[in-house]
Amino acid sequence: MKLSKTAWIVLTVSIFAIAFASLNTAYSRQGQEQSRLNEELSLAQLRLTKYSPEELSSQQRELESQLARAESQLEATKASLSQSIQSIEATDTLFEVAEAYDVEIIEISSLGLTSKTLEGITCSVLTLTAKAEGDVPNLINFTLELSKNFPTGVVESVEISVPEATEEEGETGEEETEEELGKPSANLRLCIYTYEGD
Repeated sequence: MKLSKTAWIVLTVSIFAIAFASLNTAYSRQGQEQSRLNEELSLAQLRLTKYSPEELSSQQRELESQLARAESQLEATKASLSQSIQSIEATDTLFEVAEAYDVEIIEISSLGLTSKTLEGITCSVLTLTAKAEGDVPNLINFTLELSKNFPTGVVESVEISVPEATEEEGETGEEETEEELGKPSANLRLCIYTYEGD
């Protein structure tokens, strides 16, 4: 089949138009990709300028300084916990504080030394349980003072009981005395921590 000259011209122009459109589309896509890559490169360069070697070095020195301070604090804490505490010494201190606050220790007990891990450090723990009697303000002050006298100790629990008058008081019109009611009392649990060292 023979094509006329006009048909050849139309066919050739059509092929060139299709090729030109394809090239134009490819060029447009390449331009968009180039634009996206340029933006990413600019962003990466901006990030790089933020972190100069001097600044990174300064941050490293600051972090090393913070680490040294934390290690120093850890050693100081270990030193404060390494005070040897015996049950007898702790009991004596407990009675001294009670006497200073006009509180009477009526029961005291201890299971002896046990071990407990605090922040990854194994410590010996002496747990004392005690019952004390006295006026409520004195019992409160006594409990607060224990924390000062045992810097490595923690008063884990305190339960203060105040006896109440019975219903019979209103009928007889007479108030019951402290001896009849009993004194206010406090049951407390004190844990004293000791670090033995490596």
